[in-house]
Amino acid sequence: MNFNLLYHFGRYIMLLRQAFSRPENWSMYWKETLRQMNDIGIGSIVIVALISVFMGAVAAVQFAYQLDGTLVPRWYIGYIVRDLAIIESAPTITCLVLAGKVGSNMAAELGGMRQKEHIDAMEIMGVNTANYLITPKVVAALVVIPLLVTLSAYIAIGGGYLATVPTGQITAEEYARGLRAFFIEFNVTMMYVKAFVFAFILTTVSCFQGYYVQGGSIELGKASTNAVVFSNILILLADYLLAVLLTS
Repeated sequence: MNFNLLYHFGRYIMLLRQAFSRPENWSMYWKETLRQMNDIGIGSIVIVALISVFMGAVAAVQFAYQLDGTLVPRWYIGYIVRDLAIIESAPTITCLVLAGKVGSNMAAELGGMRQKEHIDAMEIMGVNTANYLITPKVVAALVVIPLLVTLSAYIAIGGGYLATVPTGQITAEEYARGLRAFFIEFNVTMMYVKAFVFAFILTTVSCFQGYYVQGGSIELGKASTNAVVFSNILILLADYLLAVLLTS
């Protein structure tokens, strides 16, 4: 078991070394990067927005319920929803969802190319396939996913507003007061650090799973599943480690 883990980790490191070598044709990589940015970013806005608004709404309602009958001011709801969205829910939940949507798609795309021998044909022509197929995906994810995380944080805060202010649980002034209270700028930095790390994990792990697919449709399905499962596990592990490192 340990030997198998080390074997796959070694292949993963070697694939990254091959993927991040110097590109042969910058214009081709630029066009592919733009295409990936469109697929990852524009294609994920709706699902990210939908999940974020409900994350913020549920958080606000739950904290309003917990604060009922206590001496804690009601405007703390805005403060809690803001920090929860920035520190945890926006980067972590968004990237977990993207691992399922974007990661599985990357694994299936590369796995299909491997099965149809497209990758082998490109290698015969002298193309660095790992570099051409993986690097634009990683670069696009590192640019677009932090933007999606930023959008998620704003929408989550808006979802908390919609769940509490129109229903009369708190006033708009109280919610705005909570949003402005106890703001720490480093929390935003922490959000972007998590977004970059999680984006790198979900793209490289998914590409690794798809790049080395062997067999037929069953193996391709397993590779897509493994891409999501392993990405989610590593994202949660990285979330804990970053929380320890950045808050200590």
